[in-house]
Amino acid sequence: MRIVMAGASGFLGTRLAERLRQSGHDIVRLVRRPSEQPDESSWDPAQGRLDQAVLAGADAVINLSGANVGDHRWTEAYKRVLRSSRIDTTDTIAQTIGRLPADERPRVLLQSSAVGWYGDTGDQAVTEEAPAGTTFLADLCRVWEAAARPAEDAGVRVVLLRTAPAIDAGGSLIKPLLLPFKLGAGARIGGGRQWMSWIALADWLAAAEFLLDRDDLAGPVNLVSPRPVTNAEFTRELARVLRRPALFSVPGPVLDLAIGGLAGEAQRSQRVLPGVLSQAGFAWAYPGIGAALAATLGARPVMAP
Repeated sequence: MRIVMAGASGFLGTRLAERLRQSGHDIVRLVRRPSEQPDESSWDPAQGRLDQAVLAGADAVINLSGANVGDHRWTEAYKRVLRSSRIDTTDTIAQTIGRLPADERPRVLLQSSAVGWYGDTGDQAVTEEAPAGTTFLADLCRVWEAAARPAEDAGVRVVLLRTAPAIDAGGSLIKPLLLPFKLGAGARIGGGRQWMSWIALADWLAAAEFLLDRDDLAGPVNLVSPRPVTNAEFTRELARVLRRPALFSVPGPVLDLAIGGLAGEAQRSQRVLPGVLSQAGFAWAYPGIGAALAATLGARPVMAP
């Protein structure tokens, strides 16, 4: 396929582009600077500028654009960055697709979203049928997904990738934890009873490719492991794989001082299940957290309880 990708320089985008090339697909990367390579095309989503010819005749478009939620404290200014980096890019792509003649539109748009859609679910397990929550991230996801509607209205199959944090040594969940855990300062957050949804990077990549090929799947899809864990379980498994103790707990007020608004999200409970992927017969390579952590951190794989 000929695939146009936004966000191809990000953590997930870089790895997905590489996988798709290895599968024989041609990737055109949208970049926000003058294009320098044959596989690049310049665009300016802040101004709504995207050359229609780039999308015309493409088999698929993948949009993974969005500023990292964990890179900065959540000041009001950075919240605006989080919104604009998602809404502007999605709206520009969807509006451009909608303006294309019907016979030139891509067959599918894989549109990034997040499990933040669900807000705090407590102990309740939720699937794609659950409504949006009431948190900042839930509201962001709601508007983010809505921005893709012009492509759907134009008859394009739109898949909303409600992604959980990916388990990988270089990812935003694991990377900042490695040093404190290796120093024996690993800690659960609060009481550790809150649920965490997650997905192994290898499974996220496989699921994205799976969804490219499944013409019968559209709408929201939870890219999560079928086995969410509590924060206490995650902390225990990471400490075990690293062969270090994790005896501490970080109280909520301390976390608030350290990372600001993101602290609230870290303490919320999300027990999200992959309803669509499970029903479609997707096979996870790493359904358990222990095996996923062991694989990415180079230790001997062990099965999670």
